[in-house]
Amino acid sequence: MQQLGQIKEATDFIFANLGKEIRMAAPLGLGKPNQLINAVYDHVKNNKELKLKIFTALSLDIPDPKSDLEARFTKAFYQRHFGDDYPRLTYVKDLLAKKIPENIEVEEFYFQAGKYLGNTNMQCHYNSLNYTHVTQSLFNSNINLLVQLIAVSPDGQTYSLSCNPDLTLDVVDIYRKSKKPLVVVGVIHPELPFLGGDAQVEPSFFDAILTSAEITHQLFAPPLSPMTPEESLIGLHASQLIPDDGTLQIGIGSLSEALVYATILRHQKNQLYRQLNQEFWLNAEKPKNISTFESPFEKGLYGTSEMLMDGFMHLRNAGILCRRIYDRDEYAMRYLHGAFFLGSKKFYQWLRELKGHDYEGLSMTRVSKVNDLYDPHEFALRRQRKNARFFNTTMNITLLGGAASETLENGQVISGVGGQYNFVAMSHELPDSHSVLMLRSTRITKGKRSSNIVWAHGQLTIPRHLRDIVITEYGIAYLKEQNDEQVIQQLLNITDSEFQEELLKIAKKNKKIAADYKIPEGARHNTPTKVRDFITKAQSQELFPRMPFGSDFTATELTLQSALIALKESSIKELLKYLLRGLGVRKTDFSEELLRMDLQKTSTFQQKIYQKILLGSLQRSKTAR
Repeated sequence: MQQLGQIKEATDFIFANLGKEIRMAAPLGLGKPNQLINAVYDHVKNNKELKLKIFTALSLDIPDPKSDLEARFTKAFYQRHFGDDYPRLTYVKDLLAKKIPENIEVEEFYFQAGKYLGNTNMQCHYNSLNYTHVTQSLFNSNINLLVQLIAVSPDGQTYSLSCNPDLTLDVVDIYRKSKKPLVVVGVIHPELPFLGGDAQVEPSFFDAILTSAEITHQLFAPPLSPMTPEESLIGLHASQLIPDDGTLQIGIGSLSEALVYATILRHQKNQLYRQLNQEFWLNAEKPKNISTFESPFEKGLYGTSEMLMDGFMHLRNAGILCRRIYDRDEYAMRYLHGAFFLGSKKFYQWLRELKGHDYEGLSMTRVSKVNDLYDPHEFALRRQRKNARFFNTTMNITLLGGAASETLENGQVISGVGGQYNFVAMSHELPDSHSVLMLRSTRITKGKRSSNIVWAHGQLTIPRHLRDIVITEYGIAYLKEQNDEQVIQQLLNITDSEFQEELLKIAKKNKKIAADYKIPEGARHNTPTKVRDFITKAQSQELFPRMPFGSDFTATELTLQSALIALKESSIKELLKYLLRGLGVRKTDFSEELLRMDLQKTSTFQQKIYQKILLGSLQRSKTAR
């Protein structure tokens, strides 16, 4: 193993060992050594006789503002949150600008959500894979270089794959067993938590390790987002499905944070929690064929999730994530297994400061161990994962129970399959387990509402024969082992009422439901007003705050954020209404917001228009609150 002290020295080492064609793999998400990847990329970009292909996923990037108003909001926040020196990936910038050189190719199996919509290069080179199949795909693609951020132990003797042992362990294993050549370069980041378990490796694991004073940037931390009323209700419903003494997997996104908040509410304020559930189900159709749970947790939960995020920290701190299992691979007791992590700055600090049982009980490990059952200790895994609930999010559910979670009807990829199919399939392999897919019932595009429950979708992630539980803000649909008519009935019960009759009409036309079927009264009032009124009443009891786990934004920025989101979702006609409304709003009513956006004083006609539109949206948001 060779010790390197500068990024240029590491770049020279790579090209000296691999020659003119680099086939580089880098972990998804946080584990990319951006500065080294940029150095390799730039070297190939400037030398046309060289070739580079990058195999990766989830290339994290700071979003570019799409309008002048967005730019005014994000500039100061980005500087504060990400720092001045965060090294954005050059290949991402070139992909977005459509300037990738001919001698470089990038292939991803999971996109940062929505990042590459309309981008021909990335849409063409997207590789649709289950997370657990990526290792074999990389092996078959003959990668010759693997680069990764790592952590070093306090005594400097051992190293940790920290945030990304997921594919790295499996890839290195398959290459070394086959004796196929692979150069592995670890790059030490001083802020990356040193975590044990399978993630801890010896120096011989690497061909070279880069320890450089040039690497000082902050770790990428997605900003914490406000919780909408719809998300709050989805979280409340989902929390009722978790049995004590069970196993928990949580997917990516704000719906998962809502689930965590409601689960902690169930544990810590149980009487209020029960009252909320009772009140909701008095005016909604509760499924009769599924067990729900409302008691606090006595034995607790064990977590096994491909991605670890803030939610697991909150559950551990609340005393819920405390069921420990015996890990035969590591001869240790564990309360949590994860394959990669990504979260807030507070989450990274929590990981760095873990001690005692909190530290020893958390193990970062390979994705093949977390995402399926086919392990040398399969029978042990099955016993450990009792009462499992696998929660994931989706974009669309068809009335027959299929799920489209990552690709639009036209084939444009939003994100990727990741591990969702793995967990859904696993839930059907375990007799006391369930897959739960969560989604908002509607979406708004340019001011127009559409249903996320649809008759059909051409790009399914989860086929209907793996249907199980679906949740929207309007309730829970239990689909497992139900016939097609029952599935349609259940899903219509949690559909927004604006779209129920239209969908029912299609189902009747296609002979999939009785011609005389009528939607029950308890499901005929699924409206945004019902959701807002329910959450507003709960908030009067200091429940379901917009930012239950704190915020990376100031109070003024949160107010602005709501107003800017409303503008982003608006049609031209609605923007004109905001403009007219803003003409009657006094600037002094929102002086802090205008100052934050540098629109307190305007010198151009365009700035005056922006100011009035923003004032109109701020006034409407204030009235709605």
